[in-house]
Amino acid sequence: MRTLWLLSAAHAVNHAQAALLPLVYLVVIDELRVGVGEIAYLAAFGSFLAGAVQLSYAAATRYVSRRNLLAIGGLVFGGGMALQATATSFVSFAAANIASRIGGSPQHPVGNALLAEQFPERRRAFAISAHIAGGNLGTIAIPLVGAWLIAGIGWRWTVVLFGVPAILIALAMLVLVRESGADRAAARAEGSLRSAFASVLRDRDLRWVYLSSVLGAGGRGLGVLNLFVPLYLARVLGLDGGTVALMYTVLLIGSVPGPLIAGWLSDRVGHKRMIVTVYLAGAGALVSFVLAGSDPPLLWLGIVLLSAFTFVESPQLQALLADIARPGLRDVSFATYFTLAFGVGSLWTAVYGAVIAVSGEATGIPLVFWLMAAAFLAAALAILPVRRTTDGTLGPSAREGAG
Repeated sequence: MRTLWLLSAAHAVNHAQAALLPLVYLVVIDELRVGVGEIAYLAAFGSFLAGAVQLSYAAATRYVSRRNLLAIGGLVFGGGMALQATATSFVSFAAANIASRIGGSPQHPVGNALLAEQFPERRRAFAISAHIAGGNLGTIAIPLVGAWLIAGIGWRWTVVLFGVPAILIALAMLVLVRESGADRAAARAEGSLRSAFASVLRDRDLRWVYLSSVLGAGGRGLGVLNLFVPLYLARVLGLDGGTVALMYTVLLIGSVPGPLIAGWLSDRVGHKRMIVTVYLAGAGALVSFVLAGSDPPLLWLGIVLLSAFTFVESPQLQALLADIARPGLRDVSFATYFTLAFGVGSLWTAVYGAVIAVSGEATGIPLVFWLMAAAFLAAALAILPVRRTTDGTLGPSAREGAG
């Protein structure tokens, strides 16, 4: 539980910064004279690099403790966030931004693998969901607090204030987190890293989970959807800053109870059934949001639906992954998952940036939400072939395929 609390605190800071950046981008666009397309490309490139780095943790965790990887990452993450304040051009801003994104990369693969080692399977979905929800807790007050800080002390001092907690939590991890090293020993017993990757890629169920994660990244709540919602509200609908901040806050509120409730239900009704359900509901929420136009009641309804369903799928996929992957392949499986989900999946943001650049903001940004809905529908179809029983356990054929 100490590990879960510290990981959740680090995740809260990680998500707080992710929620703050879209508000910072709104100011940077004018101050550093860049367009929405350039911001989308920066977000995509940072996500791609952060995702690509996650593949290296499959090897690193065989020799370096997860605690040290998480602590070092936290120091780089917080330091990079604060260094954005020194930017004198978009290039220097982007460099610090990308460094911070890379520093935050151990949070998901290394952190969730550590939780999967420490928690039994009957509590694993809830533990991973609590980790995700703890991270999302850091996003709730950020739109209002962040907007207030940016208006009061400027975006530069604001990013400094948000960088310091990440550094302090990283230092606390070095002192307080413990791990058994059982997974590290099991990973070495599996054989070479190459054979471990080969075993993972041969697993039919894991391949479908990976494909679903890449497709689902096209509409994922934090990192993709939350980037474009403020842009849509401010630059297409022309809403004032206070209304945008309030709607953004409501959007993010569901990111805390949603994963917890879904994790609790998923352990009871089956991970596969829950994942398909939230993908379909998320697609419906995206459609309702864009069809609402500028009608206030319908727009608020769309925000609430997005809040309820677009932050839920990722922790459920991770719980399913933890069930399928045996201990010796756990770090490799998680590293591969997050590299694809956040690395390759980040290319969605670049695609959306290109769509906006070609179509213009007024047409392109609404079109992006239709593409997100299509991505969720495709992700739901991709998860259907996973051979799971309705109670979340592996069926006989799946056990053979997972072996």
